[in-house]
Amino acid sequence: MSDLKGKIAIVTGGARDIGRAASVKLAAAGAKVCVNYLHNQEQANETVAMIKAAGGEAIAVQADVTKSEAVKNLIDSCTAAFGNTIHILVNVAGGLMGRKQLPDLDEAFWDAVIEVNFKSVYLVTKAVAPFMTEGGAIVNFSSQAARDGGGFGALAYAAAKGGVLTLTRGLAKELGPKGIRVNCISPGMINTTFHNTFTKPEVRTNVAAATPLRREGEAGEVGDLVLYLAGNSSSFINGESVEINGGTYFA
Repeated sequence: MSDLKGKIAIVTGGARDIGRAASVKLAAAGAKVCVNYLHNQEQANETVAMIKAAGGEAIAVQADVTKSEAVKNLIDSCTAAFGNTIHILVNVAGGLMGRKQLPDLDEAFWDAVIEVNFKSVYLVTKAVAPFMTEGGAIVNFSSQAARDGGGFGALAYAAAKGGVLTLTRGLAKELGPKGIRVNCISPGMINTTFHNTFTKPEVRTNVAAATPLRREGEAGEVGDLVLYLAGNSSSFINGESVEINGGTYFA
């Protein structure tokens, strides 16, 4: 598949799980991929090695995408390596960071969750947009939590991901006339480090059992959806949030 041959992609949070799957799928389709990471250089390098082993092109770039100067450095590194036009942006970076209900939800925790899950999307998109031309594609990541309020202690996370949904629609209206599409993916229960860390095994088992498909999703399945929304096959899809949850929530 060479739908993305010669295109340049940035994947924030691209070192592992869904970000890794997206990076690998985009590279396999011909894109040159900038794999962004925050702390885990080893995992980012592993992702790049996987891409290169399959004949693709990629670099790993460290950047805290909640900081505007770091975002600028991320873009500078990518354009220096691959060229001055960025065709695809995938905003995966984010996370739950912990579970806190309202009585224990302090301001510092709230701000941290909002920054990594919502502010980062704004900062990176604002910085990348001037490097995009007609035919560009932005894929944001929300969550099923934005639709149903999230699970126990996920109030701040659900609110942040709800913001991503609305930001996606606004960006689609603003950037659409320039030929740049902006869409969003809202995963349900996906088998990733996220749920290994923050969701009890019995909860995962119960959610999978209640899912019409009777299982969790896999990161590679989400990566396939990223590839579709980034490519020409979705050229008239703009401002949408695509649910990928096995049927646990219907938009």
